[in-house]
Amino acid sequence: MPRRPIRVTDAPLRAALTALRTELGVPDTYPPEAVTEAERPPVLPEHDATDIPLFTIDPPTATDLDQAMHLSRRGSPRGGGYRVRYAIADVAAFVVPGSTLDAETHRRVMTLYFPDEKVPLHPEVLGEGAASLLPGQVRPAALWTIDLDGDGRTVAVDVRRALVRSRAKLDYAGVQKDIDGGTAEEPLALLAEVGRLREALEVERGGISLNVPEQEIVERNGGTYELTYRAPLPSEGWNAQISLLTGMAAAELMIEYGTGVLRTLPAAPDGAVGRLRRTALALRIDWPHHVSYAALIRSLDPTVPRHAAFLQECTTLLRGAGYTVFRDGAVPDITTHAAVAAPYAHCTAPLRRLADRYASEICLAAVAGAAPPEWVLAALDSLPREMTEGGRRASAVERECVDLVEAALLKDRVGEVFDGCVVELGERRPTVGVVQLESPAVIGRVEGAGLRLGERLRVRLTRADPGPERRAAVRFAPA
Repeated sequence: MPRRPIRVTDAPLRAALTALRTELGVPDTYPPEAVTEAERPPVLPEHDATDIPLFTIDPPTATDLDQAMHLSRRGSPRGGGYRVRYAIADVAAFVVPGSTLDAETHRRVMTLYFPDEKVPLHPEVLGEGAASLLPGQVRPAALWTIDLDGDGRTVAVDVRRALVRSRAKLDYAGVQKDIDGGTAEEPLALLAEVGRLREALEVERGGISLNVPEQEIVERNGGTYELTYRAPLPSEGWNAQISLLTGMAAAELMIEYGTGVLRTLPAAPDGAVGRLRRTALALRIDWPHHVSYAALIRSLDPTVPRHAAFLQECTTLLRGAGYTVFRDGAVPDITTHAAVAAPYAHCTAPLRRLADRYASEICLAAVAGAAPPEWVLAALDSLPREMTEGGRRASAVERECVDLVEAALLKDRVGEVFDGCVVELGERRPTVGVVQLESPAVIGRVEGAGLRLGERLRVRLTRADPGPERRAAVRFAPA
């Protein structure tokens, strides 16, 4: 998925992206009434926590900043623990239930990322302005305080509405450099310390974090662009652990409260794991029977093409994830997310994901010992369907945008030969598969006799069409 808007100068690609947005029913503009509502002053909380020196960690050009954090020690470095302060943008302070703005967020569900633009969940004046945790700005937030022991285990949780002010906007590369160089101040240096402890606890409970290399659309000088593979930095994993910690705390609060919306994923069926074992064998990845799936994942190097291909295949086990709502103490049978290996809830990205606003409100009510807001209960039952539809649309946008950029990147190279690896093969049609090129970072369909999963081969580009007729825009054949 493109992480930021880039300048697209290719006319056929611009036309194809426009056609894609139309086909998927992506809104082009916000209703004027909704924009006007987004400009109204928010309902501000009484509690003032602007003295906490919070900071954000996001991609360099991001302006829709959902979370800000501050980490500190509790007690002595040897015998104490940690305190995590995590501020989440309080979108409910701006969005009036039943308003035009509220209805529009339910229509959009999620922020969508295209190579040429971003289609936001909220109007820019709110999502990238008044509600965003921009540095130096006083903002309403749901402020989480999570106390951990010396091993990183949760010992106490609190969340309340508060005014906060971020002190700095940091990015992953800069954070990694400061931590590796030993120049990070303690609140930032503790991100690595706490992050590693939480990663160890993830291993202990059998959780999995997939370090899948991303296909990134990168802008170059002169408005050109290219696709590259990028393995996540350790700082991204540590940052994700803080978000994961908060989502797990939110899930436990809601389960105890008896009302909530969880992000759930059943355990993968034996057949799916068996298929992965066959894929590992084909990709020449050693997977002894006594080694668990989670242990294997942690042993792989995402910079190795075969490992990267297998990690990509592992994402198929996450396709059954959904949203589970419950109320009045009727806790569902399945409350866990199999990849997290614990109950989990989406609550840390309300500027970009609809369900998070509702989870946050329920957690605030749970800690306050109050009833959930009526507007939350009224919308709760429809949330799973809305989020499923929104997630399906976001996935389609992500995949088809990459397909289009791949075609635009290769349109003048039809007939050329590239080095690649077969990463997928049809079970019923073994002559059709998917090849991952070493360079450029393209994943495309390959057709030909004698294909073998995991095989390294040279392929010839036979088609690259970035025009409005987007489907299956890139084709390869064995050279």
